[in-house]
Amino acid sequence: MVMCFGKYILLLISLLGLMSMASTLRAQTCTYSTWSWNVNLKKAVLYRTVRKSYPQLTVKEIDVQTGCSVCKEDQVAIKLPGIKPFLMCRQLALRVKSTLSELLNQGQLIKEVIGYRVGQTRGKLDAHGNRTGFSNHSFGIALDINPQSNGLYTRCFRFGDQCRLLRGGKWQPGKDPRSLKANGLIVRQLKRIGFKWGGEIKGRQKDFMHFSITGY
Repeated sequence: MVMCFGKYILLLISLLGLMSMASTLRAQTCTYSTWSWNVNLKKAVLYRTVRKSYPQLTVKEIDVQTGCSVCKEDQVAIKLPGIKPFLMCRQLALRVKSTLSELLNQGQLIKEVIGYRVGQTRGKLDAHGNRTGFSNHSFGIALDINPQSNGLYTRCFRFGDQCRLLRGGKWQPGKDPRSLKANGLIVRQLKRIGFKWGGEIKGRQKDFMHFSITGY
């Protein structure tokens, strides 16, 4: 009986070792789907899927500030009542989920959240006019809240009639209860956990749906 039990323990240890090895091998593989924004054509081009080992990641594929990468394997699914599940980098996922859950419990109108979404929309241009830098969404360190009521505007150093809507819906604080406000609870709580609001970024663009570590 003792010998049989001993063999069972050895078998169990071996199985656990194999499972751990398989998990490690999976973690060493990075996969993501991406595209590049072409400034001449004003559209997304070069759609492709990338698969490589983690040691092959380049500097531009890892966010310096958080250590989050563009790899889907580094993302965690966040599920909240009434909201389609979305992905965030595992370094930020717990605090984001906790904060949004608290806001929902307080009656805040959060109908849609967009997190991890890889695309090269920033940085230098290549010879064909394609952007070569990844957005903050690409690392899972940014989220958009209620995009249909909190648009991205250009020509908007200060919000007014001169601002031109590029993406999402009109920002109408005071009229649309889903539009975010600088002094509103959603903005204040996300700023409390380290995010900056795109509605307060400097420059010609205002992105009222957007939150990230840098604001961009």
